[in-house]
Amino acid sequence: MTDQQLALNAISEAQSILEDYFQPRPQNIERTLDKLIEVLERPDLVVAVNRLQRSTLRAEQ
Repeated sequence: MTDQQLALNAISEAQSILEDYFQPRPQNIERTLDKLIEVLERPDLVVAVNRLQRSTLRAEQ
């Protein structure tokens, strides 16, 4: 899976978590934050985002 695919999948999953949170029923903000952190702090995603950022910075120079 490419870095872009990893990032897009994580964004999609995070959006789904937020959509679920905003449903009209009782929600647990702590559980929602835990889910978001679980998605956004995955080691492979962190590495992929760092590579994408470095690549973007190099392209801008």
